[in-house]
Amino acid sequence: MAESWTFLDTSEPNFRPLVVIELAKGTKEETIAWFTKRIVDKKGNGGAQLLVKPLVTENGDENIYLVGASHLRLLLGAEAVGLVKECNDNSMRAFTYSSRKTFKDFADDNHDFLTMAECQYIIKHELENLRAKDEKMIPGYPQAKLYPGKSIVRRLLTSGILVQIFPLHDREELKKLRHSWYGRVKVGYQPLDEIRSYFGETIALYFGFLEYFTFALVPMAVIGIPYYVFAWEDYDKYVMFATFNLLWSTVILEVWKRICAIMTYRWGTLLMKRQFEEPRPGFRGVLGVNPVTGREEPVYSSIRRQIRIYLVSLPFVCLCLYFSLYVMMIYFDLEQWALDYHEENESNLSNLMLYVPSIIYAVVIEIMNRIYRYAAEFLTSWENHRLESSYQNHLILKVLVFNFLNCFASLFYIAFVLFDMKLLRQSLATLLITSQILNQFAESLLPYWLQKRHKKRMKKRVCSLKTDMDMSLVEQVNLEKEMGTYFGTFDDYLELFLQFGYVSLFSCVYPLAAVFAVLNNITEIYSDALKMCRVYKRPFAEPTANIGVWQLAFETMSVISVVTNCMLIGMSPQVNALFPDSKMDLVLTVALVEHLLLAIKFIMAFVIPDKPRDIQIKLAKLEFESLEALKQQVRVTVKSIVG
Repeated sequence: MAESWTFLDTSEPNFRPLVVIELAKGTKEETIAWFTKRIVDKKGNGGAQLLVKPLVTENGDENIYLVGASHLRLLLGAEAVGLVKECNDNSMRAFTYSSRKTFKDFADDNHDFLTMAECQYIIKHELENLRAKDEKMIPGYPQAKLYPGKSIVRRLLTSGILVQIFPLHDREELKKLRHSWYGRVKVGYQPLDEIRSYFGETIALYFGFLEYFTFALVPMAVIGIPYYVFAWEDYDKYVMFATFNLLWSTVILEVWKRICAIMTYRWGTLLMKRQFEEPRPGFRGVLGVNPVTGREEPVYSSIRRQIRIYLVSLPFVCLCLYFSLYVMMIYFDLEQWALDYHEENESNLSNLMLYVPSIIYAVVIEIMNRIYRYAAEFLTSWENHRLESSYQNHLILKVLVFNFLNCFASLFYIAFVLFDMKLLRQSLATLLITSQILNQFAESLLPYWLQKRHKKRMKKRVCSLKTDMDMSLVEQVNLEKEMGTYFGTFDDYLELFLQFGYVSLFSCVYPLAAVFAVLNNITEIYSDALKMCRVYKRPFAEPTANIGVWQLAFETMSVISVVTNCMLIGMSPQVNALFPDSKMDLVLTVALVEHLLLAIKFIMAFVIPDKPRDIQIKLAKLEFESLEALKQQVRVTVKSIVG
């Protein structure tokens, strides 16, 4: 690999812009010259060995640059990041430039061998790994300090010199995707392979999970409607429904693992090696050598990180949890006030007033969740995690703990302290429906409306310019740089996680939760597709083999739902009537049923394989061939030494 970079030609006769870099207006020329030089410099000199071209308009602004790469550079980059492609024998293998002829559809003149999303991912990887060596500061900005190993792009961003980096849309491909995805209302599957090809595996997996989860909710919704209509107050009749719900939650999560394995094997990400993941751009430390890879990278003491986590982050999270409980008690005071008002003034207005505290509390919950999210991101970044996966896991843990308590604490309090099933049913319905309406408005409708207004203004401004460069490209860059930024699937998975909690935790009290969840998710598929294609800038593709820590989060929620549903059924008057003489027998019986259900869940999770048999065989075969190739290489080496 080291020899490959030395002969690489950075010139390209047909420059194809892939990524846009926007610098702050008035950025000093020496800074621009230094940064662009680092981008085009050879790898051996600490550069990225890419291509850069300014986007010049009539007014002379040169703060926007287009980044591309030669075909050869992208192929070598594909090997460096470990992309997996399909071979001529239909197997999936990590791409290597030396064996490029063995891969399906490869040709030296075929520039479509790598998708545009993969090319942009390679460029992003190289830009993020531009690190300072001997520089003490960014040229022209002495206040922007650098030290060996510091990410150059990260320092430019935090210093306000670099405004943003984003990948360009492919207008023709986007138009085709929009038509097949949400261009017409239809009952059918989403074009997940096309979504993956355009947006990458992470986003395609989210939409795959959203679609799968929606279909999986249909049986719960169909069964829940007659239970709601015909057996509202008979909690003993909910035993079968709750039992089905608990087994259902286990089966769908286990089956999803298999579906996920099939998709990611086909996409190649199931085989991608992640154990030598590069340090994240925000990782800070003294430049050192990775003892495993031998590469230069920042080094930071794990002890210092643990101190920050346990002495700062953990107390802060606990303080936020306490504040959330305090707000919850205020909500119950409002509920009591509304109830007293209704008893004194029985009217249509007083009936409506009974729902006002729950609606206000649902809005407050959403506001608190969003404020806490910013604080959690700051704290997790300050903890200075080396890997992006570690950063995401700690961030998700912080946010999940707070959101779980913030959204469900009041329901647990109503169920197991107040023992008010009517209020529990009312609060659950209000929280679920209100949160869905707020999320649809805040995530899709409002951004789409703002983007549409902005697009009209930008088109008028761009048309007034006269440039030598292709007008469509100038227009496209100017429109896309003002679009909103998509910050990943975190909020989307969080919304599904909370929805799963509303459906599973208290299913025996409000069977209609699954119905509202299905209706919401159907609109969510179309609104999320709309915002990805029309509202936000194109996000960089991120290879992934599964939904990560979210799988564990959903499984944990399903275990908690076993406990809550068993306790709710045990509290029902009908079940209590079966044990008139001994409450201890009731408690023991409920505990026994709970343990049996948990045992069934874990047995089912163990029995159902995470990967289908054919995928297991293919993975084992690939591992065997890799070991055989390694043995052959060792034999050749030994033979050459002996000879």
